Amino acid sequence: MSRVWEVRVHGSPGVADARTAAREACGRAGLAARADVAELVATELATGLLRQAGSGLLVVNLVPAPAGSGSSVQVYALGHGPGVTEVPAAPCDGYGTAADALQRYGVPGRGTVAAARIDPEPGAGQPSGGGVSVGGIALALGQAEECGDAWGWARSGRLLTLLLADGLGHGARAALAADTAVAELRRAARLPPGDLLRRLHTVLRPTRGAAVAVAQVDTEHGELCFAGVGNIGARLRVGDRWSSLISHPGIVGAHFPARVPLRRVPWRGDSLLVVHSDGLPSRWSPPDDPRLLGHDPPVVAATILRDAGGPGRPLRDDTSVAVLAPDRRTRTHDSRF
Repeated sequence: MSRVWEVRVHGSPGVADARTAAREACGRAGLAARADVAELVATELATGLLRQAGSGLLVVNLVPAPAGSGSSVQVYALGHGPGVTEVPAAPCDGYGTAADALQRYGVPGRGTVAAARIDPEPGAGQPSGGGVSVGGIALALGQAEECGDAWGWARSGRLLTLLLADGLGHGARAALAADTAVAELRRAARLPPGDLLRRLHTVLRPTRGAAVAVAQVDTEHGELCFAGVGNIGARLRVGDRWSSLISHPGIVGAHFPARVPLRRVPWRGDSLLVVHSDGLPSRWSPPDDPRLLGHDPPVVAATILRDAGGPGRPLRDDTSVAVLAPDRRTRTHDSRF
């Protein structure tokens, strides 16, 4: 999951690079049969950046597939240009229909963000129940191939668990620590957050270690449990108010605290959780546009990351943002897990 493709789109060479990145991502994910579709989607999104913004950033991540096993290819287009006045229900203006899930969000004067997903099988994005949606984005420092941040999710009965890990340092060794944490989540999704973190402490000992946060929604009882160790940030929105969920100092796999506080809060139909690594500036401002907050998590996460950086404010670390929200899908091309 730690492999990241970042393409600066300033003209036709950027569109060609976007196609190459999409094909390489499909090869890495074992989706060679869907590479042509991924290339088409990347071409459309890159072309859309040129048409609407004049330039922008196209990011390709490998993300957990909707079924919970295997990987999908997620393509994000981050534009800082003039944006659009209205975002249509169906794709247009250079955004096609080949993706298994596609959403875009634009604000005049601030730009447009689009997120498209290519799954192992067409139509695989149907949910298995639970009514919780999850998504995220990761970007490596300095356009490096390996990102030291990783996020993932897993379902066990009524529990849906989101994990975000920031491996210590940068590069391949940091990526190994983060990826190890995500892989272990899939084997231990039944555990409550505190127990999962303690298990990860043992699993990550051979690695550099990582900062890790775990958010778990009990969909039957309407409760969110959160616990974190290390410099991972989390903001919870309920209604129209944001509050912070605090992680405890330490390093999972190296310096584990004697006690990890567990925060329990109600999980409502208007709740939204943002979890992020310290690559996001400490004083970032949570979004307040109801139109954005009504989009699916991949678009919300990508917009938060885009607005935290920019051409004049490059990110200073590996950066990841993951979002957890109730399932609000209303359109054919929206994503849902």
